[in-house]
Amino acid sequence: MLIFKVSTHIGIYNTIDMSSNTALHNKIAFFSTQPYDKSFFNKYNSDFGFELDYYETPLNLQTVALIENASIVCVFVNDIVNESVIKQLAEKNVKIIALRCAGFNNVDLEAAKKYDIKVCRVPAYSPQAVAEHAMAMILTLNRKTHKAYNRVREQNFSLNGLLGFDLFGKTIGIIGTGNIGKAFAKIALGFGCKVLAYDIVENVEMIKDGVSFVSLEEIFKWSDIISLHCPLNDQTKHVINDDSIALMKESVMIINTSRGGLIETSSVIEGLKEGKIGYLGIDVYEQEEKLFFRDLSADIIQDDAIQRLMSFPNVLVTAHQAFFTNEALTQIALVTFNNIKSLLTQNDIENKAALLV
Repeated sequence: MLIFKVSTHIGIYNTIDMSSNTALHNKIAFFSTQPYDKSFFNKYNSDFGFELDYYETPLNLQTVALIENASIVCVFVNDIVNESVIKQLAEKNVKIIALRCAGFNNVDLEAAKKYDIKVCRVPAYSPQAVAEHAMAMILTLNRKTHKAYNRVREQNFSLNGLLGFDLFGKTIGIIGTGNIGKAFAKIALGFGCKVLAYDIVENVEMIKDGVSFVSLEEIFKWSDIISLHCPLNDQTKHVINDDSIALMKESVMIINTSRGGLIETSSVIEGLKEGKIGYLGIDVYEQEEKLFFRDLSADIIQDDAIQRLMSFPNVLVTAHQAFFTNEALTQIALVTFNNIKSLLTQNDIENKAALLV
């Protein structure tokens, strides 16, 4: 793997080390960096003056050695931040792990506490971005616009095989009603769908809008379309599995724009083969850290499961792009920088949802 490092120094944001009285040079080491990350973070750093080091490689036990005199590391969804990595970060005097995303299932928070490292995230950047992508996947799978586009480019104007269904009047089940789930519910209601939802806590505002909160079992039983918008944790891992699929309607559509681990891949492959699952749209995948955010067009992919999924004509895969809008990337950069600044100057963040440790 080639490793590229780009250092951008736009001033030095000096402050006091949170755990001592020694001056701290505030350099941020970014991992899993893409060109658009550099573009947006460089653009907004002029108001903060951090020194920025960018690494294209993901953070893991091997690449942690790349960090040079950085007090902050900025990581993304597929970086590995387990106890072994955190121990190495502590030995390098890293004081803050800043996630530039909402999910934090890849970070060992107990280990961060143990080594006195603060962990922050971006709890909400653009819920609409992810919600709109989920609906785009539904419409694409249903009306087969991706297939129609390719056909017409080959001068094939036949409609055979492109039959869809009216979304109006269908039942959409939402698992997880945080900011994204709530935004998706409004879109679904706008299409004239009946919307069911499941979460630990019922959202009163959504109920007023016409959403019915039901049990998880009822979501599986009554939904024509199921959209996942919950975090990945011990309770939600593989929420889509053999047992839950068995409860679902024939030809159900499943959409996942949240975390790959919510779906047990082998179970959905069987569901697709048997025809129980009529449509599958995934923007995330259990083993995506080996695939997504990379150009593998000249490689032979060794992951048999993703190859099998992509062989189905009723499966749509996008490469973790649901968040990928100008508005979302702007908010991610600004919130990440403000989180770090608040921790360095106040050892706290006003938005408590952003501070994990």
